[in-house]
Amino acid sequence: MSSPAHSATDQIKGTVPHPYHLVNPSILPLCGGVAAMTTFAGIIVAAHLHSFVLLGIGLLFVVSTMFVWWRDVVSEARTPGLHKVITQVGLRYGMALFITSEVMFFVSFFWNYFNYFFFPEKMGTAFAPVWPPQGVTTIDPFAIPLFNTMVLLLSGTTITWAHHSLLEGDNKNTVRGLAVTVMLGLMFLCGQAWEYTHSPFPFYHGGIFASSFFIATGFHGVHVIVGTVFLTVCLFRAMKGQFTPQRHFGFEAAAWYWHFVDVVWLFLFVCIYFLGRSAIVAG
Repeated sequence: MSSPAHSATDQIKGTVPHPYHLVNPSILPLCGGVAAMTTFAGIIVAAHLHSFVLLGIGLLFVVSTMFVWWRDVVSEARTPGLHKVITQVGLRYGMALFITSEVMFFVSFFWNYFNYFFFPEKMGTAFAPVWPPQGVTTIDPFAIPLFNTMVLLLSGTTITWAHHSLLEGDNKNTVRGLAVTVMLGLMFLCGQAWEYTHSPFPFYHGGIFASSFFIATGFHGVHVIVGTVFLTVCLFRAMKGQFTPQRHFGFEAAAWYWHFVDVVWLFLFVCIYFLGRSAIVAG
């Protein structure tokens, strides 16, 4: 008969007969699910009833859950002997699979976009089948979108600078690289917010083009927010000297995620902003 989940102390002492790490029971996943449901319900209420109370409660619940969960994960990662080699390998595989699942999200968005890009007659409008649809003025790709592209490309170099500094044991430059990367992430978000508020096509009742544009670029913007928060946590941890050249998977996972965000934006810029800037006749 198998024994119950072993405690962290047992694993540190080496009494556990396997090299894996079994986490202790936690209510945080349930709290996270309830917080997410409350937030999405708050978005619906805000959109239809213009009341932001439920949304505020949901966001506060999300932030609180994130803080406590991240605190526990950091404490677990810093416990000597808790994450053995096979556990560290498993964490890397898990992060790689998570990023792969995120890639498939964007594959669906691009699939939707190119479905109308190459076959605009599927829109079923009474006008000539062209993409973008008649009457839609697209955003100039060489204005704010190009600026945001340069910002994200630069952030990819600064996070690499921070990573190489960490591998060399240079914590001072690690902190500098992370701080600049976080600043560039915030700069990108400001540029996208300005672009959305000055968009030549509306968010509501904008038709197929607006829906395809905002779901793809907006979902990417959410990823930039998540990545910026991820890097901010790593910045505070680096300032406390919690990363070493041998043990820094939290930083490495954040860097992987940020590079993924950079690459997705390049596809968005080329396919949606640049190639979709002019009408394309069906066929």
